[in-house]
Amino acid sequence: MGEIASRSQLRWSFLRWAFVTVPFVVLLGFASGQLVPSGDANPWYAALVKPAGTPPGWVFPVVWTSLYIMLGLALALILNARGSRGRGLAITLFLVQLALNLSWTPVFFGAGKIQLALWIIVAMLILSIAVTILFARIRKPAAWLMVPYMVWISYAGCLTWGIGQLNPDAEGVARPAPVTQIRL
Repeated sequence: MGEIASRSQLRWSFLRWAFVTVPFVVLLGFASGQLVPSGDANPWYAALVKPAGTPPGWVFPVVWTSLYIMLGLALALILNARGSRGRGLAITLFLVQLALNLSWTPVFFGAGKIQLALWIIVAMLILSIAVTILFARIRKPAAWLMVPYMVWISYAGCLTWGIGQLNPDAEGVARPAPVTQIRL
């Protein structure tokens, strides 16, 4: 037995990480979405002209919950790969792109900054591509878990760009005072 850990021990180690990372990422995503009214609950957004191909409002929470679960699992796979080269950089870039992701909703829905929100998505996409490449060097399944996220944020970028094109004066529209939806 020249193994450091058995397959069973490695599996349990991954599950312990997943029990932390998945709820952590999902709860952060939920909190970001609750900071300001979003979707059709946001009067500013409801008044905007949306591009063709904008899905109904119920799609967004379903998709984002699924994506956050996959991101949490990808992170757990990498955290479980102790001793892997590039692991620290991969985790750091993952956390930076996640922070950008969490900033998007308050910037777009809260501040009404369409152009800034678009640049955030561009940065998220660039970082997520880098993260995916780094994850692939460590654990290929972690990289594959990033692919739907990159597809969705590309789509979200197209929607954001389209909203900006269809509503050129939207950033200058008077907005109600920001309120949070988080209840303490």
